[in-house]
Amino acid sequence: MNPLLATLGGRLTERWLNLLVLPGALFLAATAVGTTLGHRHWHDIDRLRSTLDDLAARPALDRTGTAALLVALVLLTATAASLVAQFLGGAVEQYWLRFGRDPLSRVRTARRVRRWKARDTEVEAAVAHAGPTGAAAHGAVAIPRRTWERIQALTEARDRIAPREPTRPTWYGDRMQATADRVEAAYGVDLAALWPRLWLILPEPAVGQIQSARDSFSAAARLAAWAAGYALLACWWWPAGLIAAGCAAVARSRARTALEALAGLVEAAVDVHGRELATRVGLIAPDATGLLARDTGDGMSEVFRKAE
Repeated sequence: MNPLLATLGGRLTERWLNLLVLPGALFLAATAVGTTLGHRHWHDIDRLRSTLDDLAARPALDRTGTAALLVALVLLTATAASLVAQFLGGAVEQYWLRFGRDPLSRVRTARRVRRWKARDTEVEAAVAHAGPTGAAAHGAVAIPRRTWERIQALTEARDRIAPREPTRPTWYGDRMQATADRVEAAYGVDLAALWPRLWLILPEPAVGQIQSARDSFSAAARLAAWAAGYALLACWWWPAGLIAAGCAAVARSRARTALEALAGLVEAAVDVHGRELATRVGLIAPDATGLLARDTGDGMSEVFRKAE
C-alpha cells in the first residue's frame, strides 16, 4: 500500500506542478518584470537587476520562516492564477462551440456564410472550367495537374471557413455540427441523443483516444485564456503583447487540430460501435449483418429521446 500511495502522490504532485504551478509561476514572473520595467524601460536589465538586489538585501529575507512564507505565497498565487486560467479556459471552450443565438453571433454567422458561399462558388467555377486531358484508369477523367492543385487550394480555403455551409459563428462549432449532420445523414440517428449511451460501451482504447483529443482541446482553450492574461499585462509592459500573440496563435492551431481529431474519432466510434449499441438496446438481432440501417437509427433516436 505504501508504494502505491507514494506513486499516486508523486503523480499528483507532478500534475500539480505541470498544470498549475509552472504556468502560473511564469505569468507571475512576467507580471513582476513588466510592472518593474514598464513601457519606457522595457529592456532595462540593469534596472531589473538592481530591483532584485534591493529586494534580496532586506533583513526580513534572511529569516528562514519569512523566506518559507514567501515561497508558499508565490506557490499559492501561481496556483490561484492557473485556476483562474482554467475557469476562463472553460468559458473559451463554450465560446468556441456556442450556437450563437445572440445578435452579434448571428451577424458573425451571416458573415461567415457569405465568405463560405463566395469560396464555394470559386470551387464550382474551377471544377466547371477544368478541361479534361483524357481518360485515366477505371474510367476516371484526367485533368491538368495545375488545375487540380488550384481546385484543391480553393477547397482547402473554403474548408478553413467551415466544412459545410456555416450554421454557427465559429469554425469549431461548425466542425462538430458537420459531424452530427454526417451521422444523421448516414444512419438517421441524433448524435446528441446517441453519444452518452455509446460512450458507456466504448472499449478502453477508444475512450482513451477520444479523451486525449478532448483534453488537447481543453488545453488549447486554457492557452487562449493565458493569452488574454498576457494581453492585459501588455497595458503595463508592451512585450507581453508579443507573448499574448504567440499564445493565441499556438492555441488556435492546437485547438483546430484537436477538434478535427475529436470530430473524426466521434464519427468513427459511431461507425464502428453503432450497431453494437443498437443490438444492446434490442433494436436489431445479435446475428444481424450489414450496416446500421436508417430505420434502426431512427428507432434509436426515438428510444433515446424518450418521446420528447
